[in-house]
Amino acid sequence: MANGGGDGADSAPRRGRPRSIETSNAILESAYALMASTGLAATTIDAVARHSRVSKMTIYKWWPSREALLIDAFLQHAAQMLPLPPVSSGNPAARARRHAAAYAEALQGEFGRVQLAVISECISRTGSAELFYARYLQFRRDALVEMIAAGQNDGSILADGPAEDLYDAIYGSLFYRYVFGIAPITPAYARNLVDLVLRPKG
Repeated sequence: MANGGGDGADSAPRRGRPRSIETSNAILESAYALMASTGLAATTIDAVARHSRVSKMTIYKWWPSREALLIDAFLQHAAQMLPLPPVSSGNPAARARRHAAAYAEALQGEFGRVQLAVISECISRTGSAELFYARYLQFRRDALVEMIAAGQNDGSILADGPAEDLYDAIYGSLFYRYVFGIAPITPAYARNLVDLVLRPKG
C-alpha cells in the first residue's frame, strides 16, 4: 500500500560487510525491471543474477529470501517515484493531499501492479503480509501518521481520533478501491478523501 526521492530511512538495517552501492543498485533495479516486465513468477534469483550480472551467492548473502529482495526492489523504486512529503513543504493537510494524490496516480500504472503482486507473493509464501509491512510499509506509515498528528497538534487538522486510524482510513480506502476496482481512483478523488477524513482547517 502506501505507502518514497530517496527515503534512506526506508531501508531495513543491514548486518555484515558493507555492500557495494553500485552492485546493490544493479540487483534491485534488475529485480524491479523483471517484476514489471515479466511478472513475479519469472523474477527468480537466477533471473535477477543474469540480468544484473551479479552472482547468486552475492544476492543470497545480502538478502535472506527472494521475498525480501522483491520488497526491497519495490521499496527502492517507490523511494524514487513516491517520496514522502518533505517536512518544510507546507502544512500537514496540504502535504497529505499531495502524497495521497501521487499515490492514487501511481496505483494506475505498473507501480500498483507490482505492489499488489509483491504483497500477494508474501502472503502466499509466508501466510501473511508481515514481511512487506516490516521491510517497506512500517516506516512510511509511521512518517505519515506523525505528519497527521502534527496537524492535529497545531490545529490545521480538525479530525478527532488517533492519527493511525485517520491514515488507515485514507490509504486503506484507496487500496481497497484499487484492489477491487470499485471505482476509478484519481488524484482529485484522493485529495477529496483527505479533506473528508482529516477535515483541514480553512
